Amino acid sequence: MLENQTEPTSVYKLIVIGDDDVGKTSLLRRFIAGDMNAELPTTPAFHSKSVTVGDNLIKLLTCDMGEQKRFWEIRETYYKGAHVAALVYDVTSPSSFFNLMHWRDELQSNVPLIPTVVVGNKIDLDGVVPPDEVRGWATSLAMRHVLLSAKTGEQVEPLFQTLAELAVREQQRRVERQRVMGRLTRP
Repeated sequence: MLENQTEPTSVYKLIVIGDDDVGKTSLLRRFIAGDMNAELPTTPAFHSKSVTVGDNLIKLLTCDMGEQKRFWEIRETYYKGAHVAALVYDVTSPSSFFNLMHWRDELQSNVPLIPTVVVGNKIDLDGVVPPDEVRGWATSLAMRHVLLSAKTGEQVEPLFQTLAELAVREQQRRVERQRVMGRLTRP
């Protein structure tokens, strides 16, 4: 944390999506509370945590949709205003990886061009999804790929630091686009 800064300067919305049982809630619990078994409010629930990006303390606002199939009717609202996304799959479940194509399409139809990180969770178990295949798919769509374990905490903090940095850059891009559009629409 920065010495003279105790309050975040901005709030950035992060969405975490993927199939049920890939570890989205555990990942958020590990990030927010430092423990994947921590008690957080029942889903869907908003959680936040402050993160330092450059010289600024920012707040990452996350929404845990938990069992997303159960909350399908509010997912459009969930996407609104998002700055960055994490597409999560379980490294022990090939179907959860293949379903990322659907999740990415839904994400892009609601928030076009949003910066996205593909997250392989549960690396503490024997994975069967080939990391090179996932990395290739992610790279072909200009997304980063990260492998981590919500259970052990391995690579969780670096993931959220990356997501925070991408969110700040996305907001800067949006502000610049609005500035340019404002100049173009003036008589």
